[in-house]
Amino acid sequence: MFQTLFRQNAALQRHQTGPLAAERRRYLQHCAAGGAPYGQQRKRAKCLLWIAKRLVPHDRQGINAERLHEIVHGRPSPGPTMAQVFLEFGRPWLKFLGWWRTEREPIPFAEHLESYLTWMRQERGFSPATVHGRNWCATNFLRWCGQSGRDLASLRPHDLDAYIATFGDRWSRISVASMATRLRPFLRYAASIGACPRRLPDAILSPRIYQLESLPYALSWEEVHKLLASTASASPRDVRDRAMLMLLAVYGLRRGEVAALRLDQIDWARRRLWIHRLKRRQPQVYPLQRSVAEALSRYVDTVRPRVPYPEVFIRLQAPHQPIGDGAIYHVVSERLRALGIKAAHLGPHALRHSCAARLLADRLTLKEIGDHLGHRSTAATRVYTKVDLAALREVGDFDLGDLP
Repeated sequence: MFQTLFRQNAALQRHQTGPLAAERRRYLQHCAAGGAPYGQQRKRAKCLLWIAKRLVPHDRQGINAERLHEIVHGRPSPGPTMAQVFLEFGRPWLKFLGWWRTEREPIPFAEHLESYLTWMRQERGFSPATVHGRNWCATNFLRWCGQSGRDLASLRPHDLDAYIATFGDRWSRISVASMATRLRPFLRYAASIGACPRRLPDAILSPRIYQLESLPYALSWEEVHKLLASTASASPRDVRDRAMLMLLAVYGLRRGEVAALRLDQIDWARRRLWIHRLKRRQPQVYPLQRSVAEALSRYVDTVRPRVPYPEVFIRLQAPHQPIGDGAIYHVVSERLRALGIKAAHLGPHALRHSCAARLLADRLTLKEIGDHLGHRSTAATRVYTKVDLAALREVGDFDLGDLP
């Protein structure tokens, strides 16, 4: 690895015989496999050697942010600019080696939380998004229990009221209802294993949320066209983002489904697209629309980095790894904000709502729209009936004649 970065014998000798040579070589090979450019690799190698010379044997047991800051800013100091460079290159290397230690506040009753997470993943088969949301809610509640000196085994209904009151000034009625929906299953599980009183989950009373009380946050189809038009250039970012946005708008995919899309799910020959629906937990086949196929093929053929990952969408900058669903949210949100589009929510789900509203305007049935979106029941699709403005105008224009 060092031979490809350094041609002069003296420099090559320094890197080959310097401390932690094997660890530095292994990380450099990892970065090269991810598509790191030559110039960045040389700079990274120099920084890693500089840090390796200042590590002591005990650092192999674990390094936290304070210790790395001490190493980088020690005497002689490299200066503020170079110190920041050393931090940016050093931290990922230490994480790659497994030496990085993050100081985190311990979670009270962590054994019950871990058991709950395992139960959700292995026995119930919940999606990662569901597990993440319920984990966040349970963790927040357990931390509050620890900070307020409450024992999970002796909780009473008034303790739950105190928890909600603690955050009541920051939570809306819908947020409180969502918290209750996520916390109740955890307490039911905890009660089933004897970790809390058996009747405690029934004491969580959430605010009444009326069915279909809120409007969906769909963008108009003109705004969707405006969003797609912002990706008209040939820049790698625009080419990639256009393919993402087409999947979100045309098929109404969830951002997690776009992030998880693999190359083998695109059947170019028969013009089919296989999507693993997160909620249905089964694949769904779509016809591959010409506009979507063109956007995808252009991205895959001209922009997508040549990496061994099966996922379609890869980071544009090194390390070239599959992007997460959070990155897809930022792509949509930043573009909508840049266009000055106003909406209640500026994320990928707004495009899903726009897709549903468009299908409704084309007079598809709720069953057909639900099948297209991957809903498990028509109840989840019913919310979109409130944005059929054309039908509402027909009702508004109805003439009652001379009736008193």
